Amino acid sequence: MAKVDRIGTCLWFENGAVEAAGFYVSLFPDSRIVEVSTVSAGPAEGNSFVAFELAGRTFQGIDGGPMFKFTPAISFVVNCESQDEIDLYWNALSEGGHEGYCGWLDDRFGVSWQVVPANMGELMRADPKRVMEALLTMGKIDIGRLRKAGGGT
Repeated sequence: MAKVDRIGTCLWFENGAVEAAGFYVSLFPDSRIVEVSTVSAGPAEGNSFVAFELAGRTFQGIDGGPMFKFTPAISFVVNCESQDEIDLYWNALSEGGHEGYCGWLDDRFGVSWQVVPANMGELMRADPKRVMEALLTMGKIDIGRLRKAGGGT
């Protein structure tokens, strides 16, 4: 029997849940599609349902129709160890979507993400005002610029 997290995340797509899950699992290590099925009853009857894991966390996706939309009020945070990781995830997730500010973006499926340095707290502590001023000018985060704003190299 598969491990079930006590609390998981369900994403309601108008359509494209299986495509989105496939895209996400292709990006993140320790990720996989667990199950794809068809909803057998209710308002989403006949539509796709997908269970998947991203970086070891469980998710569900359902093609439920146009009743609900994603908003940036809920976002997934990708903590990156390097600028190369930020570049990788930012470029992949923003392709076909919308680039925002301060590391935020919406992917082509409408899901909001924050692609940030894992050590953001440390970077901010160096000089909170100057680092925040630099951050507010960025779409994709540039760790080098944040370090420089904080007085580091």
